[in-house]
Amino acid sequence: MSAALSFTNARLVDLDRQTLSPSTTVSVRDGRIIGVGATALPGDEVIDLGGLTLMPGFIDCHFHVVAWSLDLWANAIAPDSLAAVRAVKVMEELLADGFTTVRDLGGADYGLVRGVNEGLIAGPDLVICGKGLSMTGGHTDLRQRTDSRPDTLGWRVGNMGVLVDGVDEVRRACRKMIKEGARFIKVMGNGGVSSPNDPIDGLQYSDDEIRAMVEEAGNANTYVSAHVYSDASIRRCVKLGVKSLEHCNLIGAETAAMAAEAGCIAIPTLAAYEGLKLEGAQLGLGEAEQLKLDVVRDGGRNSLGIMRRAGLPMAFGTDLLGQLRKYGGLEFSLLAEVLTPKEILSGMWDAGARLCRMEGEIGTMAAGARANLVAFDVDPFTDIAALGRPAEHLKLVVKDGVVAHDRRRA
Repeated sequence: MSAALSFTNARLVDLDRQTLSPSTTVSVRDGRIIGVGATALPGDEVIDLGGLTLMPGFIDCHFHVVAWSLDLWANAIAPDSLAAVRAVKVMEELLADGFTTVRDLGGADYGLVRGVNEGLIAGPDLVICGKGLSMTGGHTDLRQRTDSRPDTLGWRVGNMGVLVDGVDEVRRACRKMIKEGARFIKVMGNGGVSSPNDPIDGLQYSDDEIRAMVEEAGNANTYVSAHVYSDASIRRCVKLGVKSLEHCNLIGAETAAMAAEAGCIAIPTLAAYEGLKLEGAQLGLGEAEQLKLDVVRDGGRNSLGIMRRAGLPMAFGTDLLGQLRKYGGLEFSLLAEVLTPKEILSGMWDAGARLCRMEGEIGTMAAGARANLVAFDVDPFTDIAALGRPAEHLKLVVKDGVVAHDRRRA
């Protein structure tokens, strides 16, 4: 059980007024916030923040903790024990950068979730989908065209997706993952950059297969998330009942309005394409993949304005794989080219909590919320990009009322 803490001289983020509050006190008991503004009680451990900005912990709604390397095949064939140990290192990095909750979009298993819950891993809470579902030849089919072997990677820890074809097998896979701790279902509904055989404009899976996923998810009181780039793939998934739209780089205005009306949430992941553009070729990204990268990278920034005008909520996600994880902070500055600090932060905390199905628990400083907190030495309303430079500006990370990283005197 965590200690009773009082964080004094803290300035809080006021999203409505788009400013910081006067210095105040935030009190924590048993890992939860019990109030804002009261004085520290006798017996509290007092942590004087000296005017630092205290905020809810960050939420990354699109990450793959098993993607140790940009070489996805090497990740997938790694021994399960090695893949898990590598994932732990990635999770530790995420918490050190202020991410207290991470929605994993393919790869992480229930063992990693329990490792955090049992205090064995000093990382963020994981909200997992199990494996991303891909058809043969789809986005997580990593075999080259000349490789005629059947899928041999299967459910290995380091593999981000599994190949599943046909309505019956789709249902079986969804049920298996939900039984094994998946909190939502992920489908590869469109071609991708890092996969060798599928064009960006190619639709993946039949309508009936995606409907089966949506039905199985609905039966378990959850939702389906879809990897989608093209306008056609996004529109189809919205019509079929998918609620979480990953990437959306090539979305059109009419489809964005349709998605907003259907109650969907989009997760742009612009940093992923910047990282790939900067280092992808040197790290082994093939020529065909680089050509696909240019298509989605160019459309990414444009998509932000389209989704904003349509009123489509946008959560925060990075989708950075392997050695490109170091570019995660770019997401703040890239979003800021179009969105305001209020829109970026409310998307991270409000839309992020909805996607994690943890409303009232995370992304808020309200009484009763979990005490997942970060303290920075900057005002995010004047320099939102600074939140992406944690080595310079992040001074304190608190997870469930326990100080995980304290750099105030560093």
